[in-house]
Amino acid sequence: MKEYKLKINGNDYNVTIDEVVENTAKVEVNGTPFNVEFDQPVAVKKKPAVVINTGRPTTPAAQTVQVSKPAAAGPAGGTKVNAPLPGVVLSLNAKEGDAVKKGQCILILEAMKMENSIEAPCDGTLKQFMVQKGDSVLEGATLAVIE
Repeated sequence: MKEYKLKINGNDYNVTIDEVVENTAKVEVNGTPFNVEFDQPVAVKKKPAVVINTGRPTTPAAQTVQVSKPAAAGPAGGTKVNAPLPGVVLSLNAKEGDAVKKGQCILILEAMKMENSIEAPCDGTLKQFMVQKGDSVLEGATLAVIE
């Protein structure tokens, strides 16, 4: 069992890694248990280094968090839409390729049991969503790119 104190985007997390088997780890983040799945098997050494990419839990029940490779950054000319706070993506209210107007709701983010409308910061075309429905995100995470 390994214990870590992580600071992610200014937020403190106490992470305990109980067991790592192939591509699955049993972890506890701030007292909440998670089963974390990696996209490839993890070679466990005497001193494992595991990066946990998760937002703050929204319920006390055990949850499964998918950890995947970081999405590619948007093009240099694109405008990134970032998460204003940690939460869970409830819905995507537009589709990639849609024309969006400044102030238009493009997704709903649940944080602290409240639904937050994430709006387009500018007019343009929704190039890419960097998240999917159900994803946990941290404050400052890129949610979408608008060109």
